[in-house]
Amino acid sequence: MSDESAVSEEGNAEICFASARELARRIRARELSAREVVRAHLDQIERTNPRVNAIVTLVAERALDQARDADERLARGAAPGPLHGLPVAHKDTHATAGIRTTSGSPIFADHVPDADDLVIERIRAAGAITLGKTNVPEFAAGSHTFNPVFGVTRNPYDPSRSAGGSSGGAAAALACGMHPVADGSDMGGSLRNPASFCNVVGFRPSPGRVPSWPVPAGWATMGVQGPMARTVADAALLLSVLAGPDPRSPIALETPGPAFAVPLDRDLAGLRVAWSPDLGGTVPVDPAVTGVLEPAVKVFEDLGCAVEEACPDLSGADEVFRTLRAWHWDVALGPLLDERRADFKPSLAANIEAGRVLSGSDIGRAEALHTALFHRVREFFGRYDALLLPVSQVPPFDAGIEYPDEVAGHPMPDYLEWMRSCFLVSATGCPALSVPAGFTGDGLPVGLQIVGPHRADLDVLRIGHAFERATRHGARRPPLA
Repeated sequence: MSDESAVSEEGNAEICFASARELARRIRARELSAREVVRAHLDQIERTNPRVNAIVTLVAERALDQARDADERLARGAAPGPLHGLPVAHKDTHATAGIRTTSGSPIFADHVPDADDLVIERIRAAGAITLGKTNVPEFAAGSHTFNPVFGVTRNPYDPSRSAGGSSGGAAAALACGMHPVADGSDMGGSLRNPASFCNVVGFRPSPGRVPSWPVPAGWATMGVQGPMARTVADAALLLSVLAGPDPRSPIALETPGPAFAVPLDRDLAGLRVAWSPDLGGTVPVDPAVTGVLEPAVKVFEDLGCAVEEACPDLSGADEVFRTLRAWHWDVALGPLLDERRADFKPSLAANIEAGRVLSGSDIGRAEALHTALFHRVREFFGRYDALLLPVSQVPPFDAGIEYPDEVAGHPMPDYLEWMRSCFLVSATGCPALSVPAGFTGDGLPVGLQIVGPHRADLDVLRIGHAFERATRHGARRPPLA
């Protein structure tokens, strides 16, 4: 087959739903060319993206040119990077040099950056080929992906439902086979919620594991960047590229990225696992979600784990998250709100205003609560190796609303409240993984959240990998793909 010829639909599916590790291996072995792989994914985007609106800026010709260059370098004997020849579309809040980056805001609808964000630098240096950009909520605020520039991203398993957010475009594209791995970010669940909604894997690393630059508040730890994929092993592969120290980030951890490229196989026998269906009775959860997760938790018993119902004391975590999040939005977007208030959605403008009225005492109290929370969770993980929780409190909801107004009969006063099962974990600073756990009776995906001790990122990935191999829920593709 010529590299430039159209790939058959069957061949497309084989390429587009192969794991990133397998695709990278086949390209290095020259069993497939980067051009074939990129062409197959472009064909898949053409077929499936109109149904879900996941990729909002496409640079097809540029991608094919980069693929040709990648094949030529390999033919000359150049050493390939770990992502050599793999196509990736980047989150539209991550700056990409020469490619439009809108952040889902009309203010930046035509913005073309001059430089890459650090995570994009690393992905490109590893040999990946940029396909374009994935959709986000306005400035990545909220866990439902819609904005006035590109509209709504829809769920591949039911296009009338939300794909989650803020990395919703990335998750939907992964589920549809548009790319094998994706970069995302997570403050209150933006890697985990869309992964749960779209039956893929999203990993929120420990703060500093993936250094961020440029950012307005380099010492802040609530927001992180990290990987998404269709398997835990592929998420670890991307993490091996994204992680590692960088002098531009004051909180960057020293562990080099290749430490996460190791095999993830692990015997879970004897592992001490805590399971909390509602975060210690503090979070309402839709019975449809609990009904999927309870059988999933039993898998850990079958794998030899000692499982008991328990949850750390998360008191104060709400105040920590809401205070530091509001402070972040004021730092990042306050001046822009003054200039272009009419171009902000009301919920985000309200968050920025909440940040403006915070006092030094408010910030100090949040930091003291944050420290106390850390120590309570640290002590909890002295008794347990992992904590299992719901990712999202609801299955994917109607894409025509901003957020659910109630969960299990409990009213949701704002667009954050239904995300507490994720954002309370964000406040702990612990690494957290969303892994496919099954489907509701009407075929909607549900993810299981696996949380580990402070900086135990590799352990969390290994636990998730064992669960994934035992269940294979992530292998179920959406009908439109």
